[in-house]
Amino acid sequence: MKKTPLNQVHRELGARMVDFGGWDMPVQYSGVIDEHLAVRQAAGLFDVSHMGEVEVTGPNALAFIQQLTINDVSKLVDGQIQYSALCYPEGGNVDDVTLYRFNDSRFLFCVNASNTDKDFAWMQKVLADSAMTDVTLNNRSAEFAQIALQGPKAEEILAGLTDVSLADLVYYHFCEGDVAGVNMIISRTGYTGEDGFELYLPASAAVEIWRQLMKAGATYGLLPIGLGARDTLRLEKGYALYGHELSREISPLEAGLAWITKLDNDDFVGKAALVAQKADGVPRRRVGLVMQERGIPREGYPVFVGDREVGIVTSGTMSPTLKVGVALALVEPDVAKADTELEVAIRNRRMRAVVTRPPFVK
Repeated sequence: MKKTPLNQVHRELGARMVDFGGWDMPVQYSGVIDEHLAVRQAAGLFDVSHMGEVEVTGPNALAFIQQLTINDVSKLVDGQIQYSALCYPEGGNVDDVTLYRFNDSRFLFCVNASNTDKDFAWMQKVLADSAMTDVTLNNRSAEFAQIALQGPKAEEILAGLTDVSLADLVYYHFCEGDVAGVNMIISRTGYTGEDGFELYLPASAAVEIWRQLMKAGATYGLLPIGLGARDTLRLEKGYALYGHELSREISPLEAGLAWITKLDNDDFVGKAALVAQKADGVPRRRVGLVMQERGIPREGYPVFVGDREVGIVTSGTMSPTLKVGVALALVEPDVAKADTELEVAIRNRRMRAVVTRPPFVK
């Protein structure tokens, strides 16, 4: 398995390690619920160094990315970040990504860990097919470590280690600056629904920066957070996860990402298929479900209206904040309206659920 630069630190902290898409990663330290609540109430520190980073440079970088992704890259200004996706020609998802604009000739993609090699190969193919010149792709994933500091106390903790004016760094923007003497990208983003930062730093500095952050956060209740709580946190906010709500078989329109799918843009890969799907009507829609009975909806559980199977759970958990079962599901369009009553088959028993628009936790 691949290891992040912080692998030994996790083991020293007593983390339970698991195989996550070929990476040896911590699933929990003190426990999923404790870690989840720490992020909601104070702060948590995540090793997300398994994520991939692909740099796009050159005079035609913006034009290439506009063809590659489904969002409108021309709307970005320097120092701004955009959530987007890459699509296959038939409209399915290659991956969902975040895109960082340094200037109109330099961009950085953050891609999902298990998709890094696939995404880079796809970008190379699209570039070759486009016959564009003056564009360079560079997979820089091995150079970076990535640490996420998330929670209501995140800004106070990070402020003690940097001279960067964090109050001026608004959501989905980034800057370059020093943290504990190490230059890095400081990004006001995250996957938890809480305020926080994602730090892109040299892999060689990861251990020292992790320890400096843990020391600075000790009096604030900062805890190390594993993949288990990362998943429950994103689920409470209704965030999609590749391989669950997004895949080659699930289009961004089905996945609830119409808001980033700019069909009025110039041609991009997958546009024709998505225009046709919108015109025909999507065959299923992503919805949120809140259980009305005590049961935990899990991935793969079927969803019913009466005796009719109308969909499937793509992700589900017991919400540590709400203490009820919540889920994301793909269902037929006629049952996707908020407040529609459905049933989830849990251990051969049908349990009532209500369609609820995420986030489940405000």
